[in-house]
Amino acid sequence: MKFFDTHAHIGLIYDDPIEQLRVIQQAKQAGVARIVSINNSLYDFNKVYPNLKSISGIYHAVGVAPSEVTNPGHDWINTIEKSLSLPNVVAVGETGLDYFKQFGDKRSQIELFITQLEIAQAHNLPVIIHNRDAGRDLYDVLTERMPDAGAILHCYSEDAAFAKKCLDKNIWFSFAGNLTYRNARNLHETVLNIPVDRILIETESPFMIPAEFREKKRTMPAYLPSTARFLAEMLEMDLEALSEQLWKNSCKAFNLPE
Repeated sequence: MKFFDTHAHIGLIYDDPIEQLRVIQQAKQAGVARIVSINNSLYDFNKVYPNLKSISGIYHAVGVAPSEVTNPGHDWINTIEKSLSLPNVVAVGETGLDYFKQFGDKRSQIELFITQLEIAQAHNLPVIIHNRDAGRDLYDVLTERMPDAGAILHCYSEDAAFAKKCLDKNIWFSFAGNLTYRNARNLHETVLNIPVDRILIETESPFMIPAEFREKKRTMPAYLPSTARFLAEMLEMDLEALSEQLWKNSCKAFNLPE
């Protein structure tokens, strides 16, 4: 079996480049053959990408998260577009909307989000979306600006009704370690009400520690199979069959060969 971690902040697990490489090696030993490395800022992307760019199975996204809305960086649009031409950069993101912590103001967040959707469309790449307490505005923006290459709603947090409403769009639903929490009923209901060929899994490392590893301080990509096992039990699927389906889904979402 092999697994695809569609969202891991490797640079937030460890700042040290050697430790980052060790994290990836441990993931591969656990069967996690591919990882999409995520950063919230262009500054972090420019620190992490050079260290990981030549490692087989490691892919990258580049973008500006809503947390950076007040300081996206000098000439940030041009920086993203240039970075999209680098080897193994496969998506724009993460971007999106976060009204929980109220970064900047809503209008500025929406403008930042729309600009990156337009970049994704221009480069025919999918977009990785962060959504926290912003489902209504997020849906409205995607209705008008959805990139042809699709979108990944990472660390899915809305309910089943929202997911069903999104099924007519080229959207993937990615679930993190919090899926394994007993009180995550909205997530459990969602995975039981959407097609399995639209589901992805991620670690959201170093956050969202799966219940099996709750004594740990941080999530690692190596923990991804724990979420896959929980999902297989929920869907009453054989783990190997599910892992094959998730692999196909992930490769399709990021336009990668299987």
